[in-house]
Amino acid sequence: MVAVIDLVAEAAALDAADPLAHKRNEFDLDADVAYFDGNSLGAPPKHVAGRVAAVVREQWGGRLIRSWSEGWWEAPVRVGERIAPLVGAAPGQLVVADSTSVNLFKALVAATRLQPGRDEILVDADTFPTDGYIADEVARLTGRTVRRVVAEDMPAQVSERTAVALINHVDYVTGRAHDMAELTGALHRAGALALWDLCHSVGALPVELDAAGVDLAVGCTYKFLNGGPGSPAFLYVATKWLDRFEQPLAGWAGDRDPFAMRGAYEADAGIARGRAGTPDILSLLALDAALDVWDGVDRGVLREKGLALGEFFFRCADELLDGATIRTPRGEDRGHQISVIDDDAAKTMAALIDRGVIGDFRPPNVLRFGLAPLYTTYGEVLRAVTTLRDLRSFR
Repeated sequence: MVAVIDLVAEAAALDAADPLAHKRNEFDLDADVAYFDGNSLGAPPKHVAGRVAAVVREQWGGRLIRSWSEGWWEAPVRVGERIAPLVGAAPGQLVVADSTSVNLFKALVAATRLQPGRDEILVDADTFPTDGYIADEVARLTGRTVRRVVAEDMPAQVSERTAVALINHVDYVTGRAHDMAELTGALHRAGALALWDLCHSVGALPVELDAAGVDLAVGCTYKFLNGGPGSPAFLYVATKWLDRFEQPLAGWAGDRDPFAMRGAYEADAGIARGRAGTPDILSLLALDAALDVWDGVDRGVLREKGLALGEFFFRCADELLDGATIRTPRGEDRGHQISVIDDDAAKTMAALIDRGVIGDFRPPNVLRFGLAPLYTTYGEVLRAVTTLRDLRSFR
């Protein structure tokens, strides 16, 4: 067995060599807290509060309604262009608007319209519940059926009936990452479209939408992108589908000339057709400010650190948590969270939080520890494991 003191020294050495260590200073984090819930709500970059205050004071207050024609109206597409490189998307394919659920509804309905004659929607059986709820409602509204299939089984289950398959890139409970290129290719060979939910992968691991041939994607911005609670989500539509993308929420913001106030809707020629209603400017511009922390970040380095943080968690757990069961894969087929089984997960997580280690849990028995490479340290990983060990010893 390795002594805790040796793990302390190892964590210190890893933190000292961390090429992203300087990024932590850009976040407003309590030094007494080890934060492991960035996979649910990212930590705030320090400069965001001042930027939002300036928007309220100078743009809303100083310019009033004139601000709509001084950058506000174009912000959904402009901010989308900032996220595009983080998901491997060329310009013109990504817009920030509405919530993940709303964008998922748009994308699923549009996918069925692109696939007339195909009456089935495949859904990742382990999907985040909302995705399943939305898929069920889209099926009911469009006359399709939903079939739930484990993601890895989709290549064998997709058929000529399948219009689209909805898959979570990273499983929200286990942290497992699915092979985007492989699954997308298998769906395409059967003539089906691929729609990916990137909520637990964007800002954590490299995503290559264009290279993988993905048709449609959605994702939130308040997790690893640190956009703030309720920050607007994004919608990706591959260039090859843009001129045929017919979303069901034909609101004025997606019209080709929204201020013409015509009686009939005419979709914008570009990705702005993915918009529906008036954008939430304060949240949108807070996200815009938060995205500054990604300037100069190498996605490969980000991924290397995320994997290394996980490896160190596994190492500490193996040494200090005798008999613990970890559901997260130990290879590279994982996102940036570690899921530990605990029979009394709610009570254990509450105790961890009381001791300054903030993660979360998913019923019935999963403790989740999110590893945000921009600000999580190896020392904090060791603190989480030692605190969990101490709690287990009291039982």
